[in-house]
Amino acid sequence: MTRYFSGVIFAASLLSLQVEPLLAQDQIGIAVGEVPEAVEIEDLEGNAVQLADYIGKGKPVLLEFWATWCSLCDELEPKMVAASKKFGDEIQILVIAVAVNQSVRRVKRHVEGHEMPGPVLWDGGGRAVRAFMTPSTSYIVVLDGSGQVAYTGIGANQDIDAAILKALGRGGETL
Repeated sequence: MTRYFSGVIFAASLLSLQVEPLLAQDQIGIAVGEVPEAVEIEDLEGNAVQLADYIGKGKPVLLEFWATWCSLCDELEPKMVAASKKFGDEIQILVIAVAVNQSVRRVKRHVEGHEMPGPVLWDGGGRAVRAFMTPSTSYIVVLDGSGQVAYTGIGANQDIDAAILKALGRGGETL
């Protein structure tokens, strides 16, 4: 009985170690303060796109790792579009379509019928997924103007405006 009880306590302590970081938005995927590798991916026409053309150029960048089949991405979409309109040229929003259970063709069809918050890029080789340590779709990374990670989060209930304001250095503003 003691051996069983010790095993249960050990398993519970491991579970708490693994769950706790997932609850804090700033601790998911790539660490806040890190400068990710600015990898090359593609646009939906197959042309090379250097993320270095966007990252660290003085303007914050928000990347959403997204898929057509992602229900959390669908729920997040209105917030993303609203943030794009609200912050306009103050921030660059990039939608990174992951190559999991979707094709470029499927992404193109989806984009034709939906308002997107920014350019949709294709990460067919998973380079951006690896560079940003993307744990799932609906993953948001906000980089400040110098290219440092200011925020990460997953899911539909993220406060996109607060994350952008943080990257803009205006984290104390009310919306």
